[in-house]
Amino acid sequence: MSVRSMLAEPAAAIVSVQPVAASVQTMSAGRIGAIVGGLLGLTAVVLGGMALARSSGRIGTGSGTGTGFGRRGAVAALVAGPIGMAIGALVAATADAGIGTGNGRGGAYVALVVGLIGTVLGGSALARYRRTG
Repeated sequence: MSVRSMLAEPAAAIVSVQPVAASVQTMSAGRIGAIVGGLLGLTAVVLGGMALARSSGRIGTGSGTGTGFGRRGAVAALVAGPIGMAIGALVAATADAGIGTGNGRGGAYVALVVGLIGTVLGGSALARYRRTG
């Protein structure tokens, strides 16, 4: 057996193990997980932003319920944000290949960032509610 054939065999084995990129229409488990994590993170951003705006007096309290929605919105953002981040982290950790291969890694990173933003907004709103009563 020559040295050249010994070097060529591992290279051929590496090429055959490379994952194939998913087509545009294929909804893989990674893509679905990244979408769910991103939507949960986006929900946390919206709820946390609305709760923060309400706690600062930029949005009225509505039907006289006081801090009802604002506090509940802040808590909901604090629940949805970390769940979206956990799903994003799970998808990012289990993705076979890099961004652009259809495994959901890019969406997972977006879910991590958006979930973190929603968590920060919800925490800020809840801290403001605790200070103001």
